[in-house]
Amino acid sequence: MKYLDEFSNPDLAAKLLDKIRAVTTQRWAIMEVCGGQTHSIIRHGIDQLLPNEIEMIHGPGCPVCVTPLEVIDKALAIAARPGVIFCSFGDMLRVPGSSKDLFHVKSEGGDVRVVYSPLDALNIARDNPDRQVVFFGIGFETTAPANAMTVYQAKRLGIENFSLLVSHVLVPPAIAAIMESPSCRVQAFLAAGHVCSVMGTEEYPPLAAKYKVPMVVTGFEPLDILEGIRRTVIQLEAGKYELENAYPRAVQAAGNPAARAMLRDVFDVTDRAWRGIGMIPQSGWKLSERYRDYDAELRYSVSDMHTDESSICRSGEVLQGLIKPHECAAFGKECTPRNPLGATMVSSEGACAAYYLYRRLDLPAEVAHA
Repeated sequence: MKYLDEFSNPDLAAKLLDKIRAVTTQRWAIMEVCGGQTHSIIRHGIDQLLPNEIEMIHGPGCPVCVTPLEVIDKALAIAARPGVIFCSFGDMLRVPGSSKDLFHVKSEGGDVRVVYSPLDALNIARDNPDRQVVFFGIGFETTAPANAMTVYQAKRLGIENFSLLVSHVLVPPAIAAIMESPSCRVQAFLAAGHVCSVMGTEEYPPLAAKYKVPMVVTGFEPLDILEGIRRTVIQLEAGKYELENAYPRAVQAAGNPAARAMLRDVFDVTDRAWRGIGMIPQSGWKLSERYRDYDAELRYSVSDMHTDESSICRSGEVLQGLIKPHECAAFGKECTPRNPLGATMVSSEGACAAYYLYRRLDLPAEVAHA
């Protein structure tokens, strides 16, 4: 299949690895921002095939993982209300809140439904005018345009029993926060190709220049990632810090103008808390004043809910690239995909889930056999 077989060719991968080894003379720490890239790296063993001098650091680019605990608790509170149909993508149903998850709310009688598009939730609202329908809108710039379009359509069609619980976050401010952390070890970034396909690349050259880090826009197949690493290492070795686009088949400099226009209309930039990281200024979106009536937080008066993270879960350090998942004492013991303490273990893009699924034999024996 195009873009799967041809970008997973082992012979071409071996040649790219040879090229990476040939240009690597120093130790470098490179962060892949996207959780999808993390899973591809671990699944295909790319980090094990790279020269020992290159360390891949897993970034905070998993949308489920960075959704704050208090937002999960807000979702649980809304979903449990009589007369509410709560709609979400399936990957959010097992993410633990303070005491339960959406599956538990569903088992207790809540009307929680899995949908494949936010427009499905809008159709449910249109078909159930006597019920309130809420869609859980999370994620990065990639999923935001569809959620924005849904709210736009709700207002245009006069569907008043629909609202959106918003927890959208933005990649560039997170990169800045990572670089400004005193414990930062990141020397370069693989930028998420799907985010750039929406937003374009204009926000990244100033970051590369300010923090003196190379940034290479990268796809998700093995050859995409290896090519991104190769270009990154060449810059690092040469002392350059520029933006390069290694994913031109999907990413244009201007991104998607129609999607960006929709985002500007429906959302305003705001400060946003990230699970395990904390508040990052101007790092998220909220519904703009024009669409305030569709804000589920306001409709259900849950804005003031605040909760505390698990005391033994170190997912925040994983998200910041400070530790690898198996360096957490709870990994594979108290915390497994069947009993996750944090979203990085339950999410399909979480680093902890990737390590558990693909790297159990690499763990210390007492963890691997727990």
